Amino acid sequence: MRLLIEQPRTMSSGSSNFLLVPIPEYPVLDCVPNKNVKIAVLGASNVGKTALIVRFLTKRFIGDYEANTGALYSRKIHLDGEQVSLQVQDTPCVSLQDDAEGLYCQEQINRSIYWADGYVLVFSITDLNSYRTIQPLYQHVRRIHPNSNIPVIIMGNKNDLLRARQVPDHEGKALADELGGPYFEASARENHESVQAAFLFLCQEVSRALGGANGEKRKGGLHLARPKSPNMQELKRRFRQVLSTKVKSATAL
Repeated sequence: MRLLIEQPRTMSSGSSNFLLVPIPEYPVLDCVPNKNVKIAVLGASNVGKTALIVRFLTKRFIGDYEANTGALYSRKIHLDGEQVSLQVQDTPCVSLQDDAEGLYCQEQINRSIYWADGYVLVFSITDLNSYRTIQPLYQHVRRIHPNSNIPVIIMGNKNDLLRARQVPDHEGKALADELGGPYFEASARENHESVQAAFLFLCQEVSRALGGANGEKRKGGLHLARPKSPNMQELKRRFRQVLSTKVKSATAL
């Protein structure tokens, strides 16, 4: 599986160099994609959903993000020799209700679940409560798609923080087995390869599930307006914020 990504450009500010990583809307390729792959990334607060998406698409890690309002990232990729139009929907957080069985789930998340062809359900291995949201979240997805065999993967993020681990690896695997999907552990901060492997696996499964349907699996369904992706200008702003924070910290010392 091969992913085409525009190479990041390096820009300088004074004596410090930092990377501005563009997320291009649609890199120029030779032909029109014949398949649309739509993925939604779902999970609790502070599990690293946005960091995982940006890591996958740019190979770079940005540690600080504003509150997630649900950006949609669009790409054209080559997947197993086939050109595919990929859309990855970031989503606001979900949380357990007081009875720990139901979910607090914004309507925007429900629309994203209805829209998508495949799902990444993310928890942090350092946060047991985020792990506990996965099963009811999976059940919520299945309630929205009761008659569809839609690909789902379970991802335990932040596995670089082993001393803070609250969810053992075998529990993540056991839950994934119970839900009928594969389990991946990853670190958005430390390991691009593990993140890419998980996302590309899901892309491949979605592509196979779509088959020759051209991505129009649910004709007459809900069509969401595509929000603007946080492309070059947004990432520049985020890097400037990070750089400014580091400069202020250094000055204070």
